[in-house]
Order: sequence, then structure tokens, then C-alpha cells
Amino acid sequence: MDWWLVAGAFAVGAIVGLTGMGGGALMTPMLVFFFNVPPLTAVSSDLVASAVMKPVGAGVHLRRGTVDLRLVAWLCAGSVPAAFCGVLVLKALGDSEGATRAVSVALGGAVLLSAVMLMVRAYMRLLERARTRDGKGSPLPLERPDRRVRPVPTLILGVVGGLMVGMTSVGSGSLVIIGLMLLYPGLKASQLVGTDLTQAVPLVASAAISHAIFGDLDLGISIPLILGSIPGAYLGALMSARLPGGWVRRALAFVLLASGLKLLGVPDDATGLLLVAALIGAPIMWMFVRRSLGFPAFAFIEKRQARRTEGRADSRRSSGKETR
Repeated sequence: MDWWLVAGAFAVGAIVGLTGMGGGALMTPMLVFFFNVPPLTAVSSDLVASAVMKPVGAGVHLRRGTVDLRLVAWLCAGSVPAAFCGVLVLKALGDSEGATRAVSVALGGAVLLSAVMLMVRAYMRLLERARTRDGKGSPLPLERPDRRVRPVPTLILGVVGGLMVGMTSVGSGSLVIIGLMLLYPGLKASQLVGTDLTQAVPLVASAAISHAIFGDLDLGISIPLILGSIPGAYLGALMSARLPGGWVRRALAFVLLASGLKLLGVPDDATGLLLVAALIGAPIMWMFVRRSLGFPAFAFIEKRQARRTEGRADSRRSSGKETR
């Protein structure tokens, strides 16, 4: 058994546990770049490992009641057959060099989309904080509005997500959850994650079965992925309450950007320039976004102000008790 592969899967699982980001966006590029696994084999092996991991998280959310089963049903109606068909599309392309290149390009596009969706998700969270902040913005209602299921858009979202997962193993934890946020803004964060995780179970299982039949599954790769990723994800979930998620998400987006550019075949010089531009420009843009929504440019300043406010409130409460 390749213990380096187990260690790599453990690291990816820990990142997934920390951020909630789908593992396919990291696991498959890791297999391609660091372990020289052919793209189709990497997709197949990653999906089988994901099919083992997904039910664990989904079961937790089902017990907590943070899953909208109506949305799960409509998503799965589109995603399960689409994921199966995505593998058939890959099979039809054959094993030629052109087919391998097509899988790499599709995977690179999916990884870049995941990086973009990660930033969109962060912005939407910041926007909701601005709306609920006292004295600024338009506060959200105390009671979330009733969620009327939108069958056709939800079905289409499932089809698109299913095709992407079937062809690239990427999308169940990035594209679908962003689509749910846009279609159903009344969903709480825990409901978004729970619904997305639960619909991903049959989605990934369908893609994994199809890859096992028609793809290029290698159990010698899948088993180390399972052995490493499950304890990694568990440890990451435990650490998520202690580490600042913002820094982890920024690092993850940077890694996804680099992986996506290389999968698309962008030359090294151009890749380096784009990564330097992102490293310098993205923090500056995020500072402007925070200021435009009425927050301090840096998150640590906001936390310092919050601690000072809390300290003054505690002092006033203590003074009131002494007076009485």
C-alpha cells in the first residue's frame, strides 16, 4: 500500500472537514499531479472514496433535522441519472490522448469554478452579516420565509451538478450548494450544508457505480484514499471550531486556482503571473468589498472592536450590580 497516498488523502480530508468544500476539487488534482494517476482513473477512484465518506456527514445532518428532503428528492431526480450519463460520455470519448486531454480540460474548468464558487459563498455570507447587523443594511426577517420548492430550476441544477460530478468528480460540494443558496435564500447555513450533503450521497453513489462499470477504477488507489480521508475529515471537523475558517478558505482557493490552471495546460510563466496577481490583488479587492459593506478592511480589526464592545458591556453590567 502507498502510505504517501494515504497521507495525501488524510490532508485533503482534513481540509474538507475544516471548510466543508467538496473533496473532488482537491483529491483528483492531487492524484493527477503528485501521483501521476491518469485523469480518468483519478476521477473513478476519487468517486468511490467519496461514496464511502458522504453518508457519514449526511447521517449527522439527518439526525439534527437540517435536511430539506423535498429539495433532496428534486435534486436527485436530475443528478443521479445525469451522473451516470456523464460517465457514459467519458466512455464514448475512448482512451485516446484526445479523450485524456478532454477530461483534463473539463476537470480544470470544474476546479476553477470551485475556486470562484468558494469566493462567491464567502461574499454571500458577508452580505448576510451586513443585512443582519444592527443599524446598518436591511435586516433579514426574524422568521425565515416558507420555502416553496421550485421544481424545474432545482431539477436543472441537479442535472448540471450530476453531469459535472460524473465527468470530473467535482461539483457536489461547490456548484450545487451555491445553486441552492441562489434558488432558496431562506435556507439557513446548516440546512444548506445538510441538504447538499444528503443529495450528494445518491449522486456520488450513482457516479461511483457507473465508473466501476464503465470507467477506469483502481482499487489500489481507492482503498488508500478511503483509509486516509475518513480520519482526516473527522479531525478537520474537530479543528474547524478552533481555526479561523477565512484563512483556510483563502489558501484553498489559491490551491484550486493553481491546480485548475495547470489542468487547463496554461504555460508555467502565465500561471506564475496569474498566481502572483491573485495573491496580491485578491486581498485588496476583498478589503474594498468589506469596506463597501460597512465592515473594517481587516477581519482582525472587527474582532478587536467586538471584544472591546463586549468588555465595555461587561463593565457596565458589573457597575450596575455594585450600585445595587
